[in-house]
Amino acid sequence: MADYFVRATAGDAQIRAFACTTRDTVEAARAAHNSSPVMTAALGRLLSAGVMMGSMLKGGKDLLTLQIKGDGPAHGLTVTADSMGHVKGYPIVPGVIIPAKPSGKLDVSGAIGCGTLTVIKDMGLKEPYSGQVQLQTGEIAEDLTYYFAASEQVPSCVGLGVLMEKNNTVKQAGGFIVQLMPFASEEVISKLEENLKNLKPVTTMLDEGKTPEELLQIVLDGMDVCVLDTGACSFRCDCSRQRVERALISIGRTELQDMIDDGKEIETSCQFCGKQYRFSVEELKTLYAKATRD
Repeated sequence: MADYFVRATAGDAQIRAFACTTRDTVEAARAAHNSSPVMTAALGRLLSAGVMMGSMLKGGKDLLTLQIKGDGPAHGLTVTADSMGHVKGYPIVPGVIIPAKPSGKLDVSGAIGCGTLTVIKDMGLKEPYSGQVQLQTGEIAEDLTYYFAASEQVPSCVGLGVLMEKNNTVKQAGGFIVQLMPFASEEVISKLEENLKNLKPVTTMLDEGKTPEELLQIVLDGMDVCVLDTGACSFRCDCSRQRVERALISIGRTELQDMIDDGKEIETSCQFCGKQYRFSVEELKTLYAKATRD
């Protein structure tokens, strides 16, 4: 099944809902960062959230950034998404290995620790919107549920999951976000709460072969789900040599001159996808000249 997301409503539009399947997207991120299983799970959850929250954006050029900072060995994660299903992200420390929980599940919260979740929406306005909350559990789905309630005042339920193969590649990944509209009736709220009580883990449902549409049918059982649209999603980085050149120019002439004086080729890599860019001493001299003109 190719990765995709769905947007839907339910309960006579008293609920809006999103769901996605992101196995290939998360596997591409794992391969790019050579991340450990627990960090693949953490990054995969945030990538899935990014796909769905990105689809909430209205403008074609709008961007969403999700940033987690914690005091655990992972230190944090960053994910960026647009409104068209493109997402990228990186873990600060991709190789973290810690014991699993007593249940056998990967200990994402132990890797992240205590800290903050920041959501930044750049919608082309003078200043981007930014909301920040304290991490509640470090499990990411619960933290995003709290973020929606505390920062955006939207009662929500977020479910995210990543299931790993024995060879540490990604077997399943995806999730859902369900949000109550301000005019939601008590009947609809009660029905949703009842459904959530008996819900299987996201990874279990995905491993049973459930599609994003079927995930929402289960979460919103009895509430007439209406799928509005679907869209492909993928891990895609928009880095380029030109962007790296601009970044090098921005560090200033003194730093560039130090690199030139070292007399060696430099190599830099993109945080999001790991692609490497090399610059010879002569190319650094050209960038120094551009920095001088600017």
